[in-house]
Amino acid sequence: MFPDQLIIFTKASMENNIIEAYKINKTYYTTKKPLKVLHDVEIRIKRGRFVSIVGPSGSGKSTLLHILALLDRFDSGEYFLDNHNINLMDDKEITGLRREKIGVIFQNFYLFQYFNVFKNVELPLIIRGYPPKERKRMVEEVMEEMGLIDRLKHLPNELSGGEQQRVAIARAIVSEPEILFADEPTGNLDSRTGMKIFEILKRLNKEKWMTILFVTHNLELARLADEIIYLKDGRIVV
Repeated sequence: MFPDQLIIFTKASMENNIIEAYKINKTYYTTKKPLKVLHDVEIRIKRGRFVSIVGPSGSGKSTLLHILALLDRFDSGEYFLDNHNINLMDDKEITGLRREKIGVIFQNFYLFQYFNVFKNVELPLIIRGYPPKERKRMVEEVMEEMGLIDRLKHLPNELSGGEQQRVAIARAIVSEPEILFADEPTGNLDSRTGMKIFEILKRLNKEKWMTILFVTHNLELARLADEIIYLKDGRIVV
């Protein structure tokens, strides 16, 4: 149950907020001692917003992103994603919800090195059961948008870092998710390429009204978002 002071949020705000999390806690258990990473984190994000999450290394940014993106479980708290109560869902239901609504961009790309660009981007569509002709059309459309239509047969190691990141973005958005989670997608790129990647994300946000959560160390980029969430020592700093 929610604490009494939080009950007022659950009806009025759910219509506008695509993410609502209350008192989220997360601890990792190592061989030495428990490491508490998140402490009573509360967050509400409106649909269609571009939100940056910033903070020093070890502040819990990536952990929070992974929890909100349904890639990791939290220990305690309440989490609603687009009105779905995650606390009441089993693993199969959570996997289905993630597949339906979420795209994720990782800092290290995580492209399959033995798959060419087309197959890397096509993979989410295969998982969701799109027919081959539809997959081909959707992959070509998104790669045209990324400016990489001539790279479809290339392997990832034949691309530059910026090109690999654009392929990772294409893979994350090809199925047109409602929410895009980006975990330091510009962290391994030079400033010029990083700005290009950020501009692509901003365009997706404005043109497709895609809700975007963007973890970054780059305060210059963070300030260009609609709002900023600051994390320090696993707590949101107001």
